[in-house]
Amino acid sequence: QVQLVESGGGLVQAGDSLRLSCAASGRTFSSYHMGWFRQAPGKEREFVSAISWAGGTIYYADSVKGRFTISRDNAKNTVYLQMNGLKPEDTAVYYCAATRNIYEIRTTPNYWGQGTQVTVSS
Repeated sequence: QVQLVESGGGLVQAGDSLRLSCAASGRTFSSYHMGWFRQAPGKEREFVSAISWAGGTIYYADSVKGRFTISRDNAKNTVYLQMNGLKPEDTAVYYCAATRNIYEIRTTPNYWGQGTQVTVSS
């Protein structure tokens, strides 16, 4: 089992950058595939990005390609989401997620953090 805690959210202006972090508990972090999802008010939660346990496979939603970068540091039990060129439509609660099944990381990961709010003003 793994526990996830996100940080780094905040209020920024359009065009600004933010880096989200997700710290994981436990000694088996490196065996988990990690992902980021987001949920805007009144909308369903959607996939943003994911990274395999060793970082060799990375996925992005089309809406964030070229602007967001996911990375991980297994020595620090942390996954990051660097968000550049933020837009008002990126406003959402961002959730970190984890699974040991790579086929689930973009859809139904097993473990979730509590979320961190990102608000982008125009």
